[in-house]
Amino acid sequence: MAIEIKAPTFPESVADGTVATWHKQPGDAVKRDELIVDIETDKVVLEVLATADGVLGAIVKNEGDTVLSDEVLGSIVEGGAAAAAPAAAAAPAAAAAPAAGADEDAIAAPAARKLAEENGINLASVKGTGKDGRVTKEDVVAAVEAKKAAPAAAPAKAAAPAAAAPVFAAGDRIEKRVPMTRVRATVAKRLVEAQSNMAMLTTFNEVDMTEVMALRSKYKDLFEKSHNGVRLGFMSFFVKAATEALKRFPAVNASIDGGDIVYHGYADVGVAVSSDRGLVVPVLRNAELMSLAEIEGGIATFGKKARDGKLSMDEMTGGTFTITNGGTFGSMMSTPIVNPPQAAILGMHNIIQRPMAINGQVVIRPMMYLALSYDHRLIDGKEAVTFLVTIKNLLEDPARLLLDI
Repeated sequence: MAIEIKAPTFPESVADGTVATWHKQPGDAVKRDELIVDIETDKVVLEVLATADGVLGAIVKNEGDTVLSDEVLGSIVEGGAAAAAPAAAAAPAAAAAPAAGADEDAIAAPAARKLAEENGINLASVKGTGKDGRVTKEDVVAAVEAKKAAPAAAPAKAAAPAAAAPVFAAGDRIEKRVPMTRVRATVAKRLVEAQSNMAMLTTFNEVDMTEVMALRSKYKDLFEKSHNGVRLGFMSFFVKAATEALKRFPAVNASIDGGDIVYHGYADVGVAVSSDRGLVVPVLRNAELMSLAEIEGGIATFGKKARDGKLSMDEMTGGTFTITNGGTFGSMMSTPIVNPPQAAILGMHNIIQRPMAINGQVVIRPMMYLALSYDHRLIDGKEAVTFLVTIKNLLEDPARLLLDI
């Protein structure tokens, strides 16, 4: 009995998806609840699991194909034997590679599989360092380098053309063209739209991180012990300061909907996270009600999910304000782009020891530049500047966050 494998039901905000990776090939045995195929949408990667034990039958949608909500991707032959693989499994192309079967069985990301094919690497011989032993692109790159360094032997497969080589050597004038992922393409589209449709402006300030760093240094070990391993970072202080400032300046937490201004009585703060698939912005719901530990725990969970491609659609949608931290990568200053329909975004940067004039004395202080990009159609310059100064004051005297002053 053949059971259809269908794409997930996409929410209204997602029109379609792309088949990213088939983890099984026709004729492979599958077990109920085993991962079969990944569907990449504009925001997240959705996993499709087997609904029954059996054998993977025909694949209707191949990797790279666009699929609609609930569209048929393939089928499972319930109770079938793995040996009863379709004739396609014995196609001439497969016969050309002695270890093709093992290669197909290897769990690998699409980029890793393509890279291996281009360089004649048998995926079955590559040790995967990803989740559940998945072979990553970096694993294949390492295998390619090892192959180049090894003594010449009887070639099992013709080397990939130099023009397609993904590992570039010094002096090689080589180009490689790859399609954008859906996430990257969507980010690009939204950022261009934001700059085209908003009167965007950025204001800057700097914050002395002395008090926050001293507080963190004094209590970080006790904090981690008291909150089941949750580490105390800087982001939670910025989220708390931002939510307090949003209460005082509701326009910064608002959005424009046609001819209306929508004011939000809650602060859903998006925290920009970098992943292999591009920038993602999971949202801390009701961040104004969260403790420092809850904020840090939520951010840590989002970071792990982003790396594993496990963020859900609900975790990625909405948000009334965003915070991004370019300082993680060493950025000194930047002008972050507002994530529509939000009205503002706060940019954090690197902390640098700099000489500062304090009470007529030159002292060395850990300083960070802050940037607030905002939609000038909704937020006046005075509001934006005062909002940023409020965040600065709260961070330079963290006791204010506890005293609500």
